[in-house]
Amino acid sequence: MMTLENRLSAFVALGDYLRALTEEELEYLARRTGQFNNFFDLPNVSAALSGIAHMLQREALEKWVAQYDFSQITPKKVGVVMAGNIPAVGFHDALCILLSGHILQAKLSSDDPFLVRHLLDKLIELDDRFLTQVQFVDMLKESDAIIATGSDNTARYFEYYFAKRPHIIRKNRTSVAVLTGEETLEELAALGDDILRYYGLGCRNVAKAYVPVGYDFTPFFEAIEYKKEVVNHHKYQNNYDYNKSILLVNRVEHLDNGFLMVTESKNLVSPISVLFYETYTNAEDLKAKLTEVQDKLQCVVSKEGAWQNSFSFGQAQCPAVTDYADGVDTMAFLAKL
Repeated sequence: MMTLENRLSAFVALGDYLRALTEEELEYLARRTGQFNNFFDLPNVSAALSGIAHMLQREALEKWVAQYDFSQITPKKVGVVMAGNIPAVGFHDALCILLSGHILQAKLSSDDPFLVRHLLDKLIELDDRFLTQVQFVDMLKESDAIIATGSDNTARYFEYYFAKRPHIIRKNRTSVAVLTGEETLEELAALGDDILRYYGLGCRNVAKAYVPVGYDFTPFFEAIEYKKEVVNHHKYQNNYDYNKSILLVNRVEHLDNGFLMVTESKNLVSPISVLFYETYTNAEDLKAKLTEVQDKLQCVVSKEGAWQNSFSFGQAQCPAVTDYADGVDTMAFLAKL
């Protein structure tokens, strides 16, 4: 039987492994990962692995797990329907399940079947006692509890199918930025990463900005010019060309810098290569708008994280180990099984 310290030490060692990856090893992992999803290129795989390595630091892990009591649990089989929108996005659920002492039954996404498996295989290599704790499955019929991530449509299916078992069902989420017009070019440049990292495919990607009436987007476009290489990716460029044609054909007013279009919309989720914006008149108006959509938001970014419960610009894609998807405490759920 593995102790919590055994499990912690193995994950810390996995973090050490990730931090020590050579350029050649990263290129290999990106090449293998990209065979299943062309959006998973070297910069994005590297960013995802860097984020995981940042989570897997002993002090942060120990402080995190100290908030929960897993000493009396009876190990259960916890099935995870993993998403595949960004590289290794399902790893945090695996981390929670295995650290808590439960058994992971991972149903991998067809868009990301390699990277999570590689990480868990490496974990088993570091401590082979995980062999009995990690299972890769196609069906979750034997799972005692379920964690599933999908769209609003698939979430309804999950809730029906898994209704009789303890579950966490996650739906569509997106992220937004709050701008005041007082941001520096450096802060706006960091916002560019919040928008375009992973080509905008993640729920933590900023898809919409709330701006004051009369906001001038010129400094923003100047600041994110360094991101222009994004359009060299053929799938991103296809999306850019398509969405540009839609805006033009429908005569929708928009701004365009050659790789990102900005247009006004009440909608929260923008297509790839498009940033929506909505104006506000004052702080009370902004608060009302954000309160109305808070159940649809994964995170909010603002200048120095000044807006309530927000991140600083550039930090949307750098979640801490305690930043749970959809704001649902996965570890508390696992502790009660």
